Amino acid sequence: MAEESSSGGEKTEEPSAKRRDDFRKKGQVAQSKEVQTAVLFTIVLLLWIFYMPYFWNGLSELLSSIWRNTESFGGTPGDVENLSFFLVKEMAILLVPLFFLVMVVGFFSSIFQIGWLFTTQPLTPDFSKLNPIKGFGRMFSMKSLVDLVKSVLKVILIGWIAYATVYSHFEEALILIDTSVSETILFLGRTATLILAKVCAILILIAAIDFAYTRYEMEEKMKMTKQEVKEEFKEMEGDPYIKSQIRRIQQEMARKRMMAEVPEADVVITNPTHLSIAIKYDTETMDAPVIIAKGSDHVAMKIREIARENEIPLVENPPVARLLHKVDLGAAIPEEMFKAVAEILAHVYSLKSKAKDRQWN
Repeated sequence: MAEESSSGGEKTEEPSAKRRDDFRKKGQVAQSKEVQTAVLFTIVLLLWIFYMPYFWNGLSELLSSIWRNTESFGGTPGDVENLSFFLVKEMAILLVPLFFLVMVVGFFSSIFQIGWLFTTQPLTPDFSKLNPIKGFGRMFSMKSLVDLVKSVLKVILIGWIAYATVYSHFEEALILIDTSVSETILFLGRTATLILAKVCAILILIAAIDFAYTRYEMEEKMKMTKQEVKEEFKEMEGDPYIKSQIRRIQQEMARKRMMAEVPEADVVITNPTHLSIAIKYDTETMDAPVIIAKGSDHVAMKIREIARENEIPLVENPPVARLLHKVDLGAAIPEEMFKAVAEILAHVYSLKSKAKDRQWN
């Protein structure tokens, strides 16, 4: 899908569900790199606070172990190989948690922004990108300019924060000459933690702004012209699958409305094999009885089930049921069937009257 409308016109219409899905399939989603950077730095800060003591202890023990075994190191190729394997293994034990956590954070920061998305379309070769004229245009586009300004401002802001923090502790740093190495390392650690915490706060603020702007930018990019809306509607209307789905939904809704009318029926006339027709007659508002529900096979069985639940009489009359089944739903019965239906209704009203008399007696 072209980013600009091929039919021209102003993009004033909200993107449709199909438009959003097309963009998503192409990997064009609102994803801010600043969010990943902010989350990554925040995790690094937490690791610095909670994992660094364990890391330094492990590193100190590793160096002590090497120092204690220097006398037994003969310098032979076998000794060098064993020492190399030992160093790689021990450093891996210390660093693997860091690498693993960085990978997990990078993965979930993307999931948080755009949900689960797997598409190979962005990897498909696009030879139009090799066009030097278009490439030159992209280099000096508004998006490239905005990205450049953001990067420069971010670097300046982070540099200023680091400088201001170090400058505020400059007098304290001057007396480190008279302190022990451990106190100097502790001071440097505290200062680095403070700088990292301030940087994280700034990056989180930048990420929030950039995330909101990225979503806004993508919404504007996905907007459609009125002509595009019409073309998409025509395309969807012409899709046989879409048409069948629409018909299925419409039929299902009509069936539900019809079933909701069954409890209002006066009688349900049935064919013992597969037909059911529910009839309603109100002498004050109707000139003739009206068919409010009808169906065959499993629909007929459902009509009968609802009728029994609501104590609506079921009258078996195959000839009448077959003729009434040909009449449109919601229509009054034909004049030539008045007599047959009237007899059935009279029989039903007689049964109801007798039932009421028994209740009073």
